[in-house]
Amino acid sequence: MAKNTSLYFRIVEGRNLPAKDVSGTSDPYCIVKVDNEVVARTATMWKNLNPFWGEEYTLHLPMGFHSISFLVMDEDTIGHDDVIGKITLNKEEIGSQAKGIDSWLNLMRVDPDEEVQGEIHLSLELLKDAKKSTLRCQVIEARDVAPRDISGTSDPFARVLFNNHSAETSIIKKTRFPHWGETLEMELDAEELREQGAVTVEVWDWDMVGKNDFLGKVEIPFAYLHKTPLLEGWFRLLPLGNNEVDSSGKLGALRLKVRLVEDRILPSMYYQPLTDLLVESVISPAEVEDNSALTMLEDVTTVESRQDVAMTLVKIYLGQGLVVPFLDYLNTREVNHTTDPNTLFRSNSLASKAMEQFMKAVGMLYLHDVLKPIINRIFDEKKYIELDPSKIDLNRTRRISFKGAMSEAEIRDSSVEMLQTYLTSIIDSIVASVDQCPPVMRVAFKQLHKRVEEQFSKPENEDVKYLAISGFFFLRFFAPAILTPKLFHLRDQHADTRTSRTLLLLAKALQSVGNLGLQLGHGKEQWMAPLHPIILRSVASVKDFLDKLIDIDHDVVSSVPQRAVFMPSVTVKEGYLHKYKAEGPQLLSRFAFKKRYFWLTSETLSYAKTSDWQVRSPIPIQCVCAVERVDENAFQQQNVMQVITQDDDRQLHTMYIQCKNVNELNQWLSAIRKASIYNEHMLPSFHPGVHRSGKWTCCLQVDRTVTGCSRTHSAVTLGDWSDPLDPDVETQMIYKQLLQGRDALRERYLEMSEDDLPSSNTEERINSDIHHPDGAECNVQLMKPGQSVAARLLAVIEDLEQAHAAFQQREKEDAACVILNP
Repeated sequence: MAKNTSLYFRIVEGRNLPAKDVSGTSDPYCIVKVDNEVVARTATMWKNLNPFWGEEYTLHLPMGFHSISFLVMDEDTIGHDDVIGKITLNKEEIGSQAKGIDSWLNLMRVDPDEEVQGEIHLSLELLKDAKKSTLRCQVIEARDVAPRDISGTSDPFARVLFNNHSAETSIIKKTRFPHWGETLEMELDAEELREQGAVTVEVWDWDMVGKNDFLGKVEIPFAYLHKTPLLEGWFRLLPLGNNEVDSSGKLGALRLKVRLVEDRILPSMYYQPLTDLLVESVISPAEVEDNSALTMLEDVTTVESRQDVAMTLVKIYLGQGLVVPFLDYLNTREVNHTTDPNTLFRSNSLASKAMEQFMKAVGMLYLHDVLKPIINRIFDEKKYIELDPSKIDLNRTRRISFKGAMSEAEIRDSSVEMLQTYLTSIIDSIVASVDQCPPVMRVAFKQLHKRVEEQFSKPENEDVKYLAISGFFFLRFFAPAILTPKLFHLRDQHADTRTSRTLLLLAKALQSVGNLGLQLGHGKEQWMAPLHPIILRSVASVKDFLDKLIDIDHDVVSSVPQRAVFMPSVTVKEGYLHKYKAEGPQLLSRFAFKKRYFWLTSETLSYAKTSDWQVRSPIPIQCVCAVERVDENAFQQQNVMQVITQDDDRQLHTMYIQCKNVNELNQWLSAIRKASIYNEHMLPSFHPGVHRSGKWTCCLQVDRTVTGCSRTHSAVTLGDWSDPLDPDVETQMIYKQLLQGRDALRERYLEMSEDDLPSSNTEERINSDIHHPDGAECNVQLMKPGQSVAARLLAVIEDLEQAHAAFQQREKEDAACVILNP
């Protein structure tokens, strides 16, 4: 039974941070580490002691994790950045909260030199004979220990302690992946065999001057060695004590949202009955108003979980090739239940959320094609733009002129001109993008147009069919992407204050375009009036665009993949990176990386000198067997990754690539891992260093082909729109929702009061002649509408619950066998 672990975290804001700069303020940013590996870095909030970040991430961790840490740093232009404070949450602490953690947490004072990380490979054995008893400890190797020296490495040695005995290994210099292969023995007397203490293995960094630095320890109860004479495995290095000092709020606080989702995934066959019920809901409903498994799921879905449920359902139906019937089913019910066209799709119903998530799942690459050039231009130009008279700041703009600073009227006129230019570019790009829009999106909108037109057919409702589509297309897709480009992966960082204001004004204007200008002049923001003419002029072209958008044959969808990311020709990610030039004489690291433009599709990772270069060097994705980080000391460079491939002769080849920051590094790691996640020959280990001067810089081994010294992380990815479809994981999530709402389902659909009983001429009966397999006769039962479907659904939930219980029991029994027979 597979295990699926996902960690959701949002860094909301900070408050009362201490001033670290001479100006009396700080420039804070957050680094997020999972088990000491950096997985995210927020934007820097310049000169701000109460920063707001609002950055959220999803991390898929199939192998699990131990803890997540949030470090608040103060960025310095010169010298090293200062550590303000840290918050660490362990897995058990997060998992104990059913709804996750959502609170303010005080920052703790941290000494960076006290941080420990990594694992050590040990073999412990208690040898007994008539004459003596011996404790034998084989210290084999360690991996990923903390760097303590200025070179980014350590000089580790291990020390074994028990009672008054101690023994040490040799010192392995300049490595974070030491390989000792040494056996240490201690002779014990009879009294010591009765000791209840622990065998302690400590790892230290040797320093020629000053005291040695602690790198971590492992404690194994001595009594355990009596039960298990030979104990071997990898052990996590733990701190010497509690290094986090409670600052009582003096270092400020962070508001965090952290949620852990851990699931055990059953074999596919167990989920098939639930999948069948979901499919049946949309391909063969007797009437769209009849109750189905899908409507029952909506009944028990909470407001907080509706977006996650909607995204999961979209993935399930994409995998089944039924996403259009699914959306049509939900939209038809929503339209039929709406009497006032002004309230159509205005709530956060399952239909509305499903359409939102559907557009992200299939249309993100399309959105990037349409918006990215314009968004990049806005970020690059950094214009000061403001229309609200109460917000215009004459000191925010500078003009080199003998006339002095710009007046309020000049700022307003200049702002109107720039906004008109940007808005025109955005609208022109959108209305010219009919052929770029994924066919499955166009067919879904065509069905929506049809349902709305049927429900609101009166002449006064002529615009409702356009508003239904533009409400999703402009208000829930393009406008949010303009407002927060980072959340849609259009930019690596959030916009600064000036650019954010420009994006907000453009998003407001585009929302008015999406509303076809019908609400112009009715709001409080009358200062937006200078943009009204361009908005009204765009209405005709927007309607024409929407007419062309839905002018598509349904059969087109069946001829192409419903999700653009699966199409081989579609570029999932692209951009300039720096590739290590391995051939030729050894160069200094800073000159050995050459700028190249990279493209990633579902079939190929390729690169060339520039984005318009005709000849590309391709690497087949099917040849990728590992994508991992590279230690900083390998090239004395940060943010380097390696792509390891295997040729037809099973020879391994490594390409080293440098990214410009840690977020870009994580995005490329995640994207390539997702593209190669189903490859057959993925490596279990790798070398985080480079083979240079006849040895690996990480573990100091001489043999180039020696097994890697660190575990690979091929399944660790960032969660986003490009996540691969996994039907079992997605159906498990739906099962959990239904399990939580099982009592409500039973009460609503199966438990009948006398008032629920139908009249004698309309009652629905189960055939009284039906017999159980054991010969017992079924009683006649009166059925409420939907009761038959509800009974099947509840039976499926019960079957899955029993399957989970059976597998968990089997795991416990297997674990017990391992302990008894090591």
